[in-house]
Amino acid sequence: MILHRYFALRYFKAFLGTAAGFFLMLVMIELIEQLRRFGGQSDFPGILALTLLNVPATLYQVLPLIVIISALVLFLGLARSSEMVVTRAAGRSALIALIAPVLIVMLMGLLAVMAFNPIVASTSREYDNRIATITGSSRILQIGGDAIWLRQGDEDGQSVIRAAASDPDGTTLRGVTMLSYTNDGIPARRIDAAAATLSGDHWQMQNAKVWPLNTGQNPEASATIHATLAVPSNLSPDEIRNSFGNPASISVWELPAFIKRMEDAGFTAQRQIVHLQSELALPAFLVAMMLIAAVFTLRHQRGGRTGMMVLFAVLISFSLYFIRNLAQILGENGQLTPLLAAWVTPLAAIALGVGLLLHLEDG
Repeated sequence: MILHRYFALRYFKAFLGTAAGFFLMLVMIELIEQLRRFGGQSDFPGILALTLLNVPATLYQVLPLIVIISALVLFLGLARSSEMVVTRAAGRSALIALIAPVLIVMLMGLLAVMAFNPIVASTSREYDNRIATITGSSRILQIGGDAIWLRQGDEDGQSVIRAAASDPDGTTLRGVTMLSYTNDGIPARRIDAAAATLSGDHWQMQNAKVWPLNTGQNPEASATIHATLAVPSNLSPDEIRNSFGNPASISVWELPAFIKRMEDAGFTAQRQIVHLQSELALPAFLVAMMLIAAVFTLRHQRGGRTGMMVLFAVLISFSLYFIRNLAQILGENGQLTPLLAAWVTPLAAIALGVGLLLHLEDG
């Protein structure tokens, strides 16, 4: 038990030191980037706030890299000091010695998913809101409650569209209400329609009723009914699809409800489902990164092979990271099921690491 605590503490210190180094490096890089982008539009405190809001998301993305570097620091230190040789001589195998570091990685992975992920989601949303304020842009589509909301505008004013449901790509709406406003924010027109389809540069509405609101007359008395009605639009299907934004801006605790709202509204939630499963599989992927580092650096290093072993460990880790991202893309495109896209790579990497360790230990 004392040996397990010792290894766990050694790895925890290595992880904290590596994470602190990455945090400082990311802050400096992000600060330079934000100064380049918004130096003429915001003061330094605003730029620094943008930097600190965006760094957690980047740090969360490089968490696997932090895990493997801290594992390399631990295992190279144990090998050079011959502590692992003494541990084996005392009758402890490498797999037994790895129990404590693996448990620490698993606990940190669970903590990252349950606690750090909501923080990243919150800071990412605030970062997007501040960027929208600076640039004067905002999200086109939002899903809230039992309705879908879209926004469009041109030189004549803005329009807000509410729909009860939609097709998967957001170009056909049902139960539509459109409110149009002048540039001064004065309501100009209301349209209720059974359905609306985005066709080229206009919405094609069916069974529409139009109330003029800025004529100074009774809107109901001036209302007109149309079997079909073309309303100009500057939206495109790509803009509507992309307006959902990054699933990473939604907390893992909120994703199940968000997925249900999307599916109830008629949208496909494949991307969000894959992201949710990938977040749940993150602790397993971090464990796989540690095992890969252990395979190449746990043994006693002789001669000049240390650098080559570290290089092999990093290259294989980057390869696994790339395969994991590729599997997620295939899952988002519907070519793999969400469970396969998220879990196959971590579990296969764990099996590979354990197999190689058993081969090196027992031949």
